[in-house]
Amino acid sequence: MSARRSTKPYLVRAIYEWCIDCGETPFLSVRVSDRVVVPRDYVRDGEIVLNISAGATRHLVVGNDAISFSTRFSGVSHEVYVPIEAVAGIFSRESGQGMFFDVDEPAEPPPDASPLRPTGRPRLHLVK
Repeated sequence: MSARRSTKPYLVRAIYEWCIDCGETPFLSVRVSDRVVVPRDYVRDGEIVLNISAGATRHLVVGNDAISFSTRFSGVSHEVYVPIEAVAGIFSRESGQGMFFDVDEPAEPPPDASPLRPTGRPRLHLVK
């Protein structure tokens, strides 16, 4: 019997495609841990929200184990690496619709510094 695969990467890809098809901007909510590679200055309360639209990223790969891409923060290029288990949600910036997941809290949250995260959590709606 083979190991059971997580449905999370498939759901993330589906919601990403749905956002694009609707002409909306896909955002990724990430619970930051030591395995997540993002600019730490933009982490708030142990979380970062990332615009993963085609216009905001280069070489976006949503794999079964991780999401990776290049992007700019304040004009500076950064490589981003997010293990799939760190994904807390994917949603449309415009409508707030998307899907959110349970994520374990990191052992030691990184220091906070930036207001990149939207104020409040987007409305949680399951896409039908």
